[in-house]
Amino acid sequence: MKKTVKKNAFYAQSGGVSAVINASACGVIETAMKQSKYIGKVYAGRHGIIGALTEDLIDVSRESTATIRGLRHTPAGAFGSARFKLKGLEQNRAEYERLIEVFRAHEIGYFFYNGGNDSMDTALKVSQIGESLGYPITCVGVPKTVDNDLPHTDCCPGFGSVAKYVAVSTREAALDVASMARTSTKVFVFEVMGRHAGWIAAAGGLAGTRPNEAPHIILFPEIPFEQQKFLDKVKQSVADCGYCVIVVSEGAATADGKFLADAGTKDAFGHTQLGGVAPVVANMIREAHGYKYHWAVADYLQRSARHIASKVDSDQAYAVGKAAVELAVKGVNAVMPTIVRKASKPYKWVIGHVPLAEVANKEKKVPREYITEDGFGITAACRRYLQPLIAGEAYPPYKDGLPDYVQIKGVAVRKKVKSDFTI
Repeated sequence: MKKTVKKNAFYAQSGGVSAVINASACGVIETAMKQSKYIGKVYAGRHGIIGALTEDLIDVSRESTATIRGLRHTPAGAFGSARFKLKGLEQNRAEYERLIEVFRAHEIGYFFYNGGNDSMDTALKVSQIGESLGYPITCVGVPKTVDNDLPHTDCCPGFGSVAKYVAVSTREAALDVASMARTSTKVFVFEVMGRHAGWIAAAGGLAGTRPNEAPHIILFPEIPFEQQKFLDKVKQSVADCGYCVIVVSEGAATADGKFLADAGTKDAFGHTQLGGVAPVVANMIREAHGYKYHWAVADYLQRSARHIASKVDSDQAYAVGKAAVELAVKGVNAVMPTIVRKASKPYKWVIGHVPLAEVANKEKKVPREYITEDGFGITAACRRYLQPLIAGEAYPPYKDGLPDYVQIKGVAVRKKVKSDFTI
């Protein structure tokens, strides 16, 4: 009878974090620790993939059971994340060889990478180079992105909670503006995340359920911005309702692809660095119509708001982490667990999986049939898709009036590789 060879597991968080990424970490870690037949130690990278490259590993076994359990209700990246994109194998093979060197030294045979489009590409490449270097490693991507733009999955863990925060904030701010509009502010502009995909902006549309309820205008990256058409819509909304609430995606752009908020710089992934689109839009309105306005940028607040997280989102985040380990120990390699919708009302979902090659560096945008004909709102079909994802509350425990979140000890693993490798 063939003896099962135990290998250690490595988990890393990547890119922008979310209210529920730690729930995925909890799913990975708790499940891995139960797989003692296949998995020995469980390590995590301090600040994501950088922790592997610099051999800065965290011994997860040194954390208490209560701390690991508490990750399920704690926002942000407990182990530290990073915006660090590994270059292609042909451009910089040395980085991937370094990863394999560290994995080999620590007998790591399972790699769980919790991130979005770029992260799935990295996990795929690591599985490929491990094979070529004679050190096969099972790589499973764990989906995470507040932008909801990973293909082949009904939704992405992290999105449901952002969607809930944006919908709630839009409704509450709209009530504020409506109460003051006769003598004060008539326009409120709310900026949300979403570079190329307007899923978060679309979620703002859930705030209003009847005609003329806010938001009156949503600006999607998928719909080219036309200034005069927009300004006319603002004026009409003020005339009809007495005020106008606008949800704008940071990626709103003109027909030639120029972002309204192009800051002229690049981020760590080579993406255009976007400045604030809300003040740009608000200033257009002031110059054209002279209305008093206020604007707000949700920024980190939308993705860190664990106090108002979607229960569906939290449950799904844990489930994909758990599934990643279960797939890996079965020998399934270079895949990503997915959420498969079975029904919308009531919402029913199961976990599936898809090859990493089918999701790496690919984006899922809001389909045109989810956006109203005028380009400024969401359709009934979009509402049916979005509504279940914000369902349920999963409040964290509170202490002294504040959420009681956990912090890891982060005990370092002793280094084994002699190297001056730096980032």
